Amino acid sequence: MKEFIHRVRTTRLGFLAVLLLLLWAKTLFAYFYDFSLGLDGGLQWFIAIINPLGTSAFLLSLALYVRKPGRAYFVGLLVYVLLGVLLLSNVLYYRELSDFLTVTTIFNVGKISTGLGASSFNTLMWHDLAYFFDWIIIVAAYLGYGVANIWRFLNKQPLRWPHFGFIIDRRPPSYHFPQAVSVVAATTFAATIAVSEFKQPQLLTRTFDRTYIVKYLGLTPFTVYDGVKAAQTNTVRSSADSSDAAKVRAYTQAHYAAPNPEYFGEAKGKNVIIIHLESFQQFLIGLKIKGKEVTPFLNSLIKQDDTLSYDNFFHEVGQGRTSDAENMLETSTFGLATGSLFSSLGTDNTFQAAPAILNQTDHYTTAVFHGGSGGFWNREQTYKSMGYQYFFDGNYYDQDGAAQTQYGIKDKLMFAESAKYLERLQQPFYAKVITTTNHYPYYISATDSDFPDAGTKDPYVNGYFKTAHYLDQSLKEFFAYLKASGLEQHSLVVLYGDHYGISNDRASTLGPLVGLDSDNWTDYDNAKLQRVPLILHMPGLKGGVRHTYGGEIDVLPTLLHLLGVNTGKYMQFGTDLLSAQHNQVVAFRNHNFVTPKYTVVGDSIYSNATGELVTVPAATQQKLKQDQAAVDEKLAMSDLLNEKNLLRFYVPDGFTPIDPRQYDYTKSLRSVLTVAKDLGKASTSLYSEHGNHSTTGLYRTDAPEVQTDTSVITKFPSTTNPTKKATTSSSFSTN
Repeated sequence: MKEFIHRVRTTRLGFLAVLLLLLWAKTLFAYFYDFSLGLDGGLQWFIAIINPLGTSAFLLSLALYVRKPGRAYFVGLLVYVLLGVLLLSNVLYYRELSDFLTVTTIFNVGKISTGLGASSFNTLMWHDLAYFFDWIIIVAAYLGYGVANIWRFLNKQPLRWPHFGFIIDRRPPSYHFPQAVSVVAATTFAATIAVSEFKQPQLLTRTFDRTYIVKYLGLTPFTVYDGVKAAQTNTVRSSADSSDAAKVRAYTQAHYAAPNPEYFGEAKGKNVIIIHLESFQQFLIGLKIKGKEVTPFLNSLIKQDDTLSYDNFFHEVGQGRTSDAENMLETSTFGLATGSLFSSLGTDNTFQAAPAILNQTDHYTTAVFHGGSGGFWNREQTYKSMGYQYFFDGNYYDQDGAAQTQYGIKDKLMFAESAKYLERLQQPFYAKVITTTNHYPYYISATDSDFPDAGTKDPYVNGYFKTAHYLDQSLKEFFAYLKASGLEQHSLVVLYGDHYGISNDRASTLGPLVGLDSDNWTDYDNAKLQRVPLILHMPGLKGGVRHTYGGEIDVLPTLLHLLGVNTGKYMQFGTDLLSAQHNQVVAFRNHNFVTPKYTVVGDSIYSNATGELVTVPAATQQKLKQDQAAVDEKLAMSDLLNEKNLLRFYVPDGFTPIDPRQYDYTKSLRSVLTVAKDLGKASTSLYSEHGNHSTTGLYRTDAPEVQTDTSVITKFPSTTNPTKKATTSSSFSTN
């Protein structure tokens, strides 16, 4: 052992190995103590444990290429110091904002109010000494005392003081040894990427969440990846000017659809409740499994006289999936051709989004409710850029193990708990509720749902109908609360499906259940299944089932016109579904498209009437070519707007650009309660309307978790953990 310690101390490789082990230990300490990585299952734990090794070893191995001994040790220490500073900086930043440092944030630290400024160092804790303890080891082992003296000290033997200089191995490394070490390190990192890609496909191309990249690949790879993305974005943006904005503005003006006078302003002054139906497809509406309706509540809702619904409404998402759907709903611009706009551009882009528009035109309070991670899809930062005043993410909800799904708490619990926050918002409000239970892998326990099994060999298809039914039950309970509390009379509720849930690679299983021939599955069948629901409900609204063709890009202009806000001055790529000028050509993100008569997939043309491939007359062929050109132009214009951040060059009359720094979602609850307290009798919240008494007692749910703990619905969360974001004040009564 003594000889081994001596070799470690006196060789260059040994020195770098010590630095690697110390850096690895510090990183794991941060992973498991300061960061909330959401590790789930043995494989994720294993990946998190090994992912610091590959890149750290590769960077430290650079010191082996330096021939001069003193400089080699200096390079090794420099790499070690830089990686240590990166780690500690992220710890301090995460402690404040529950997020990881981006390259943009690092380079703009002097321009932001939070981050790595002096305020971050005020959050230092006693356990942070662990991030400096490694220097005691390095100094003791290499500067004077040495390991031998430590051993003598522990055994009460006289100490020897040979020198106070740094122990340096002056022998050059053997030929090809540095390359061998680098190859081993790179191979370790490559193996980590391979395992991560198996566990989480398209991790880097779709960029779900910064936390995902850190827990799968490590902190340093995330920083490098983020730097590359930032450089690409800045390169594109640097070439932009106001003439580009003028070109896009001219395009949106030319394609503007005037509102329908019969519906314009019908919902003016009403609350707006957006319900995001995760992975919910149109074929679920009216479908029965073994004689039982999958969505009995929604089936009944669309039959009501004051419910307006669309059965030819399509999702138009790309790789950004859920985040693309949210972006289209809030901004009427498309997601990106690759990756997620929320993740790639959401932090820094300028938006003219629904929450900001409604807040500035009609003083709407704006909020989002989501029982999962606020960092997923970079929502926490993008919502700030969009102008959402409040974001109640998973930290504001009871996260008991029985309540959780992979992407948030169960929908019945999330809706029920959201009531205690919803009733505190000043009216009118614009509130979005994001459901998660109907999300792959579509699992719900037998205690949560007794819906019959579809009987296929695919557990995901079987589970899909169970979780969709559970979501339908959740909606029924929430609508009952809206009616009982009086909110229904003052609200427009918009429900929409964000994207498909069952992909065409499961056609053979799904086909017979939805009336399609799985043996002769075509691109038309796949396009047909891209329909998702769009349902608008408001007492007094002229309803009915509309067969108009449209997509998610069209929701915002439709909604704003219903609220009495003319969209003519905004840059939007959708058109009002209720307008006589509405464009019924639905563009998919991959440039395929659908019209009321035809579905075009690449060079193939399908008849919507028969589902068959058809050869169309020359005149029709020419019209479809024009439609294709229009689709391509629309997507290109949207990409130009977002990728070059062109809205920074165009400010509509009466609109004030959003400053994301004014929002702090760690204080959402405190802020909502403070506003009501300051307003006093002028408060317009539902809670105030009920004489400062809560309406949560009106909420009825059969969720088994609530049956055993009814306080889940009524009590506000509280925590002493500074990395958690729920912030409450005991001075406010919850009644």
